[in-house]
Amino acid sequence: MKFDRPYTLEEICIIVHCEFVGDANHAITGINEIHMVIPGDIVFVDHPKYYDKALKSAATTIIIDKAVECPEGKALIISEKPFDIFNQLTLFFRPLKSPHDQENQFIHPSAIIYPNVFIGNNVKIGKNSRIFPGVCIMDNTSIGDNVVIGSNTVIGHFAFYYKKKPEGYNRMHTCGGVEIQSDVEIGALCTIDAGVSGITKIGKGTKLDNQVHIGHDTIVGEDCLMAAGVGLAGCVKVENNVILWGQVGCASDVVIGESAIVLAQSGVSKNLEGGKTYFGSPCGEVKEKFKEMAAIRQLPELLRKF
Repeated sequence: MKFDRPYTLEEICIIVHCEFVGDANHAITGINEIHMVIPGDIVFVDHPKYYDKALKSAATTIIIDKAVECPEGKALIISEKPFDIFNQLTLFFRPLKSPHDQENQFIHPSAIIYPNVFIGNNVKIGKNSRIFPGVCIMDNTSIGDNVVIGSNTVIGHFAFYYKKKPEGYNRMHTCGGVEIQSDVEIGALCTIDAGVSGITKIGKGTKLDNQVHIGHDTIVGEDCLMAAGVGLAGCVKVENNVILWGQVGCASDVVIGESAIVLAQSGVSKNLEGGKTYFGSPCGEVKEKFKEMAAIRQLPELLRKF
């Protein structure tokens, strides 16, 4: 999430009542979680295991629970509860708004919006798009031209991102959004989560069947096909022309290469090279998986020989 203007380190620390390490005039231009950071961003880290990852990331300001050596050109914000400070900042810069105070909406006059559609704040809907009954389009969503969204689909719900605490799970405040590019078709009862602090994207010409779930900050390329029941976790990258057949599931932080095909009910747990067909859970190249299945079918006969 980008701020409306650059803030100094001192200004940010006044907001959250924290001490800092670094130049008081150090410039901060946005806030993101670790998968999305770019220079100018704030990120948080609250476990020594991930200190190096945060300190060496593109982020130039780190909320951290311990005073450590500050890398050159960066700054630290010191807090016992970095997660809470991160949430405090995202809520400050992008607070929850009442559904009765919709603002900054643009709906092209040629778009067709059926009854009982909810449209939130900061939403754009392009020309000739068609939104069917019961659809919820939450805040910070951009929809291109010639998009079709089926009944009871939810675009831009909270990201599924929690921190376990002694008192239970605390949800990270979602301050990102969703971008649906032109010529996309989305079936009924689909769910596309907003980015935690970035943007979940569906590329031009992609088609989703009914009951498909796309997790937060996932990037889906152009001209992809996803059959019913596909579920993608957060921070997945699906490159162009990928086909995912029914009930394919994919773990987070996975890349599915261009023109890959994943057959039905497969489980994707690691990166897949493009241009190949995959099957199984965990999935592998289809020819090898079919050989494995054929070998397993011979096991009873082999065991009878011993």
